[in-house]
Amino acid sequence: MSDEQENQENNGDCGVQPGAGEQEREKPAAAPGSGRQRLLAGLWPPRLTRAQLIVAVLLFVLGLGLAIQVRTTSDDNSTLRGARQEDLVRILTELDNRGQRLQDEKRGLENQRSELETSSDQAAEALKQTQEKARELGVLAGTVAAQGPGITLTVRDPHGQVEADSLLDTVQELRAAGAEAIQVNNVRVVSDTYFTDGTDSVLVDGHQLAQPYVFKVIGNPPDLEPALNIPGGVVQTLEKEQASADVVRSQKIVVDALRPSKQPDYARSSQ
Repeated sequence: MSDEQENQENNGDCGVQPGAGEQEREKPAAAPGSGRQRLLAGLWPPRLTRAQLIVAVLLFVLGLGLAIQVRTTSDDNSTLRGARQEDLVRILTELDNRGQRLQDEKRGLENQRSELETSSDQAAEALKQTQEKARELGVLAGTVAAQGPGITLTVRDPHGQVEADSLLDTVQELRAAGAEAIQVNNVRVVSDTYFTDGTDSVLVDGHQLAQPYVFKVIGNPPDLEPALNIPGGVVQTLEKEQASADVVRSQKIVVDALRPSKQPDYARSSQ
């Protein structure tokens, strides 16, 4: 066999096949999707586990609560922001007075404890303090008359717009300012006193009040009067209801309306 024929046979056995690059070029190229389509495909439909759903709900509730709190605080701040300088000073003075009263009460209790611990006749000292405490409780319970400095608040309501809630707010504001004894017209106000709306006027503990509503209050006048005149307080609220509120200070207020002393049906002293 000639060399030429042998070379042809060798070339036939080792024929050159198409390369990998040529085969890949022969395959049709897939059209890739856009980045937005791939992002949407990954996000929707959402695949949430139960735990993730619970966390999402809790975060929503927390965010809602924070939004409401911020809104409420903003409203309070806007009210104070619109107040006059003398009104702000009056509010701060009232807060200072309340703090001072609490400090005085704390010192009084500490002094009583110290007297009991250091007295040579502890039994006599205990009896003395008990009697003083009984008189104080009698004033608070309305079973004994009381007198002292304070104010007289007269509320006139010619249009009948003042409701029981407004008078109850007045009592609460006076108590917060340090009132020790309160009488409305001829009714003694105590811890369980309630106000209700009647047909023609307000009822206190079931007793119908005739106008004007006169509050006799024993306490420190410089504390009581400013508490009623703070911005958004009792006097402004009553004026919005087309009523008038006049406050007069006095060095002697007599609270002589009494409540009957009631014995509890079931409670007994544990001593």
